[in-house]
Amino acid sequence: MEAQRLNKSITTYGHKLTQKALVAFSALCVEKTFAGGSVIFKPNQNDQSEYILLKGIARTFVLNTDGEEITLSFFEENTILPPCVIRTQNGKSLLYGEALTDCVFAQMNAGAFEALMIENIEVREFGNAVMRQELGNKVQKEIRMASWTAKERLEQFRKDFIMLENRIPHPMIASYLGITNVSLSRLRKFS
Repeated sequence: MEAQRLNKSITTYGHKLTQKALVAFSALCVEKTFAGGSVIFKPNQNDQSEYILLKGIARTFVLNTDGEEITLSFFEENTILPPCVIRTQNGKSLLYGEALTDCVFAQMNAGAFEALMIENIEVREFGNAVMRQELGNKVQKEIRMASWTAKERLEQFRKDFIMLENRIPHPMIASYLGITNVSLSRLRKFS
C-alpha cells in the first residue's frame, strides 16, 4: 500500500513516522473496500486484522438480549477501528463492525503489526497512542452514559462527530446515546 496514503491516519493520532518506519508499516497493509451496509467482522468470527479507515463511515455494535443493535462507536476517515487485542478473544471477534457508507480500509495482520511494534520504536509509540486513545474514548463514554443528560450526550456527539448526524440513520445515533429514537427526535427538535 502507498505509504503516504496512511500518513494522514497516523498523524491523526499525534504521531509522525520517519519515511523508513512509514514504508515498513505500509508494507503490512492491504487496501480493502467494503460497500455500505457490509459487515466487516462479526462475533465469533475469526479475525486477526487491524483496520485503518481511509475513506467512509463505519461503526461497531453489539446485539442486546432482545436482538436490538446497540452502537458502541462511530469511525470516520483516518481513524482506526478498535485494535484486535481488545476487539477479540481467543482470535474471535466480540462485536460487529459495519461499513455505513462505502469504505476503504488499510487492513493488516495483527500479529505482523505486533512484530513490527517490537522491532520499531516509532511504530510501537504509534500503536501505544492508539491504545491510549481507545481507552480514553471508552472511559469518557462510560462517564457520559452514567452521569450526563441525554441532551448533553447529544451535544457531545455533535462535537465529536461533526455532520455525522445528517449522514447516518438516527436509530444508530439513538442507540449510541443510550436513548430511544423518539427521544432523539424530540431532542433534535428543541436543540
